[in-house]
Amino acid sequence: MTDTLFTAWHRKTLLRAGGAVLAAALLVSAPGAGAQGAKSRAAPRTADYIVAIVNQELVTASELEQRIARIRQEAARANAKLPSDAELRQQVLDSMIDERVQITHARENGRVDENELDRAVANVAVQNQITLTQLRQRLAQDGMDYGRFRNNVRDQMLVERVREREVQQLIRITDAEVDALLDKQRAQAGSAVEYNIAQILVTVPEGASDAVVAERRARVDAALARIKAGQAFEAVAREMSEDGNRAQGGVIGLRPADRLPDQFVAPVRNLKPGEVAPAVLRTGAGFHLLKLVERREGGAFSAPQTHARHILLRISAQLSQEAAIRRLVEFKRELAAGTKTFEQLARENSEDGSAAQGGDLGWAFPGQFVPEFEETMNSLSIGGVSDPVVSRFGVHLIQVIERRQVTLDPKQQREQARNVLREQKFEQAYGEWLRYLRARAYIELRDPPA
Repeated sequence: MTDTLFTAWHRKTLLRAGGAVLAAALLVSAPGAGAQGAKSRAAPRTADYIVAIVNQELVTASELEQRIARIRQEAARANAKLPSDAELRQQVLDSMIDERVQITHARENGRVDENELDRAVANVAVQNQITLTQLRQRLAQDGMDYGRFRNNVRDQMLVERVREREVQQLIRITDAEVDALLDKQRAQAGSAVEYNIAQILVTVPEGASDAVVAERRARVDAALARIKAGQAFEAVAREMSEDGNRAQGGVIGLRPADRLPDQFVAPVRNLKPGEVAPAVLRTGAGFHLLKLVERREGGAFSAPQTHARHILLRISAQLSQEAAIRRLVEFKRELAAGTKTFEQLARENSEDGSAAQGGDLGWAFPGQFVPEFEETMNSLSIGGVSDPVVSRFGVHLIQVIERRQVTLDPKQQREQARNVLREQKFEQAYGEWLRYLRARAYIELRDPPA
């Protein structure tokens, strides 16, 4: 188990996770971690030694063994198989060298504002349902200096930002690739596409003479001419169509593509809703004029939207971050007790433009909110209320009202396809970027002391 190990754990926490998330994971590590830390601190310092130097950073034997122990604990909880001891040790060492390479590069090429760092650390406390004072106490119990903890969070935030920026610059996506992916998605969606078609049918009796066929064709051509002249399709259908849907203006109703005749699907496939097929269709039933009323694409061409509301308290000289968190915790208790509604609390207390609407933020696509807000919102069930969430705007209490899938317009479809391709290419680009950084870095491996 080589790449699998680090795809499941290392990359989930380090490659794509922010510093605050990683810090939270470390803080709530498995039971007994504190005792192990105490045991490590009690060990003679002479037992530790340097196993690698990466630029100006060191990797020590004790850090390596602690990381291996944590991975073994995670593997045991997940019932996952690990490689041999020697292979695991080499994998973890390589991973730690990669981390140091990225950290030293990120420090030279990125910056984290102190206020942003404060928010990230505060979110670690919030995620663990403790105050900042309690966070300091827990870190002290685990033998970690608070300043070092803040620096670790800062480093991870730097790495996240620099990595995303520089790796994204390596990713190239062409229009041809977007077109190919959309074609593939359409083919896979296939019958999932639904069409609502209206028709005007002029029947042709079986075995009709040429004269009758010509008269019937003239009738449908006249109907088409009236529509082109500006008359409503539905009005012409009610007057001239000879099918069972004429009273509804010829509207057949929304149906999956595989439940419609192929002859109907082909003429409307490339139409926009509201457009009429330019050519008359001839089938065994007679002559048809077709109009596309509505098209609903399959899952490949839809996206989730979330309807949420929030209460925002802004941090100021009059309201500290911890005080804002305490107030929102109290609001959540009032909601649970039923003494206040979310809308009431938002109107009375929220400090942004949505307060007048009871905190209602409307429908939002993924990516519209800052990451810490959106991550929490996405984890909530419908009707669920979050714990306080710290962002650059202040501290939020979030409630999800409802969710839905919406059909994307052509521009949104292409943007979604670009996002899919970008995600598919990220790992390869990340590997190239990391190899480049390692090639430029000073890396010295050291053998254990005799």
